[in-house]
Amino acid sequence: MATTSAPLPETAQDTFPINGTDFIEFYVGNARQASLYYRSAFGFELVAYRGPENGTRDRASYLLQQGKVRFVLTTAIRPDLSPDAAYIAEHVHKHGDGVRDLALWVDDAREAYARAIERGAQSVAEPRVLRDDDGEVVIAAIRTYGETIHSLVERRNYRGLFLPGFVPVTPHYQGTPVGLKYVDHCVGNVELGKMNHWVDFYAGVMGFRNLLTFDDKDISTEYSSLMSKVMANGNDRIKFPINEPASGKKKSQIEEYLDFYVGPGVQHMALATDDIVETVSTLRDRGVEFLSIPTSYYDELQGRVGRIDEPVDVLARLGILVDRDPDGYLLQIFTRPVQDRPTVFYEIIQRKGAKSFGKGNFKALFESIEREQALRGNL
Repeated sequence: MATTSAPLPETAQDTFPINGTDFIEFYVGNARQASLYYRSAFGFELVAYRGPENGTRDRASYLLQQGKVRFVLTTAIRPDLSPDAAYIAEHVHKHGDGVRDLALWVDDAREAYARAIERGAQSVAEPRVLRDDDGEVVIAAIRTYGETIHSLVERRNYRGLFLPGFVPVTPHYQGTPVGLKYVDHCVGNVELGKMNHWVDFYAGVMGFRNLLTFDDKDISTEYSSLMSKVMANGNDRIKFPINEPASGKKKSQIEEYLDFYVGPGVQHMALATDDIVETVSTLRDRGVEFLSIPTSYYDELQGRVGRIDEPVDVLARLGILVDRDPDGYLLQIFTRPVQDRPTVFYEIIQRKGAKSFGKGNFKALFESIEREQALRGNL
């Protein structure tokens, strides 16, 4: 089946306005060390901190920022001090370092939460007000796949840097940005047979539309395949592809993720740049490892995608993929997993008009992932 854009039903509309991704919170085993990695390798700046030194005894959180991308790295210090800290420690024990919260910036957190609950969302936290000298933030949270949640963050009465409880910091060593601008999309992996369940969740609870659909004929190799549907809100600032495994001769990358993450979760985040060649060159120089692409991929590249601005030999040297749709073309590349468990990784993407997700690159990409799986003994 060819990739298609799903028709938008006349009644489909956002349940509540979403302005964009507010932050992404990771639960990690050692947030201090992880923050240094993201600063030195990915060029994030450490801008705020919450922990024992400023009144939070059971955990530590580091706020990293680059462009409009905000990562919060949280670790439990004393799991015995609170149920929340105990949960953080258990999350890391079960999943390894992973994404807990895909937080959404909304105009009215109380209204957004109420509407989501009315439409069938499960509550994680009712709206609560966080205050300090810079004003107040209203925040609530709902469940999605696995142990992933969506916090709903209202900032209209807050002038501070991030959230009450966080204090600005100016470390001696600060990351130098690599050109990351914003979160383009976040991909979730779910169990076999659960993709449509979560598609229905985002449609029914959030009012999202099915932007694109890929089946096992679109995303397959000799050995494995998967299926995916992309859900998006009305302004397209939030795009959530949902993947599930499909039958194949061997274990798919989705099955490997589910095995090692021990359940559904966020597989990768796509971070946008305006100059992918410069961004990827800098990331490589700083030790970030990317999937390798056979040189044969580039032999027919211009015949397949037409004229592009970037020199093909440079793209081949860096392993950057290119695909075109009716609106333009995109360039993308994928890191190897950023930890020892083969779970979380990143996509670096530059869009030159294209609104799609690189269907023409799927075969080369997934064959590259399978080579990595084979090296790990997991194919």
